[in-house]
Amino acid sequence: PAFLTVVDIAGLVKGAAEGEGLGNAFLSHINATDAIFHVVRVFEETADGETAAHVEGEVDPIRDLEIIAEELRLKDVAYVEKIMEPLKKEVARDGKAKEKKDKLEVTLKIYAWLTETKKDVRFGDWSGKEIDILNEYNLLTAKPCLYLVNMSEKDFLRKKNKWLVKLKTWLDENRPGERMIPYSASLEAKLLTMEPAERDAFLAENKITAQMGKIVTEGYHALHLHHFYTAGADEVKCWTIRDGWTAPKAAGTIHTDFERGFIKAEVYNYTDFKEYGTEVAVKEAGKYRQEGKNYVVQDGDIIFFKFNVTTDGKKK
Repeated sequence: PAFLTVVDIAGLVKGAAEGEGLGNAFLSHINATDAIFHVVRVFEETADGETAAHVEGEVDPIRDLEIIAEELRLKDVAYVEKIMEPLKKEVARDGKAKEKKDKLEVTLKIYAWLTETKKDVRFGDWSGKEIDILNEYNLLTAKPCLYLVNMSEKDFLRKKNKWLVKLKTWLDENRPGERMIPYSASLEAKLLTMEPAERDAFLAENKITAQMGKIVTEGYHALHLHHFYTAGADEVKCWTIRDGWTAPKAAGTIHTDFERGFIKAEVYNYTDFKEYGTEVAVKEAGKYRQEGKNYVVQDGDIIFFKFNVTTDGKKK
């Protein structure tokens, strides 16, 4: 089954890298994740019209993101320093230990990136060997991020807030390639309590769409994950794979025999199925096709795999 687990971690304050607020406990919780949803608020009043308090005194989502970015970077700096000093001593004792020497060289480059450019690790240009070491270190600033802009229900319905353009500009300049999703947590909670017909009517009347599905989908994409489906007479299953996987490798998520004996994949996409309504109509529209072992599975593909496994040269 395909799923995305989201853990709500309490907000971070200035000085967290040095123990302020929840400090190290907060940062260790982030360390256990694969990606980060940054939830920043742009509303100044609660739903009942009361002033919504802010730990920094006033609402400023750009300042909030800069504080978070700086605390995560400082924590990474401290972590790399902790690794770097013992490595230096080991290399000094044994200058012929090539593996440790290479690791120290990469670690120094990472440290320079964090302390001199003062940028997040994920925006650096790293070789394959360097990426292996970065994966080992599991740095906070290496994690992909998605920015959720929490608006008041009123602002979301009218699609306006003074911070939206400013946030988009800041992200484009400082977090190239990373996305923001405006939404209203209070409105999403309200939608969940509505009956389907009431919910659909409310969305249509206000000319908006619920954002929770988009948040989950973009969360998957931030992790470089895709979905594909298999469908039979009795059930439909959704499978999670990495972006860029070929058809045989995707087949292996179902069973290793599917990958080992892969012959071909019969493929059509969910968007085509949604448009045409039935598999027969998809075929008539020319959207149903056969793909070989080099086919890269696309998000939303519906696939029927054909395979044949031989044992000792005999067909099964």
